[in-house]
Amino acid sequence: MEEEKVILVNENDEQIGTMPKMEAHEKALLHRAFSVFIFNENNELMLQQRALSKYHSPGLWTNTCCSHQRVGETNIEAGRRRLQEEMGFVTDLKDTFSFIYKAPFDNGLTEHEFDHILVGDYNGEPVLNPDEVAAWKWMPLEDVKNDIKIHAELYTEWFKIIFDKFYQHLISAPHESNR
Repeated sequence: MEEEKVILVNENDEQIGTMPKMEAHEKALLHRAFSVFIFNENNELMLQQRALSKYHSPGLWTNTCCSHQRVGETNIEAGRRRLQEEMGFVTDLKDTFSFIYKAPFDNGLTEHEFDHILVGDYNGEPVLNPDEVAAWKWMPLEDVKNDIKIHAELYTEWFKIIFDKFYQHLISAPHESNR
């Protein structure tokens, strides 16, 4: 099976090429990505614990799911595909905002992403793909914020970066679940 490719982009999110995912992470090249945040009717965020077999950040807690768009795939299509692959369900998603971040890892890889934040609602239980996800839980946003302060080592680097920006976004433009 051919290695998954990522879409290389410039700082305006314009495609400038493609590259195998591992090579892009080794060279720390800017590429398109997405992060899905799923909320329930109580405005709790669904978190996932990454599978222990993942090549980076194994066993750490993070947002509901995240990955990379494929060529010709919209952000929403990519988010729905990956949500099904990792968490075993699909729901409507909204493309809310995007930003660039860079997070190096101890293993020499670097995430340098133009990340699109996708938000959706769901009230059921996921059906986890054990190759991707070890566990899941619902957490109120304020609890996530406080736990990251106390136990930062339990969370992925990108989630800590994204959550700070995402939390501020929720305050200024509440999600539909904020009732």
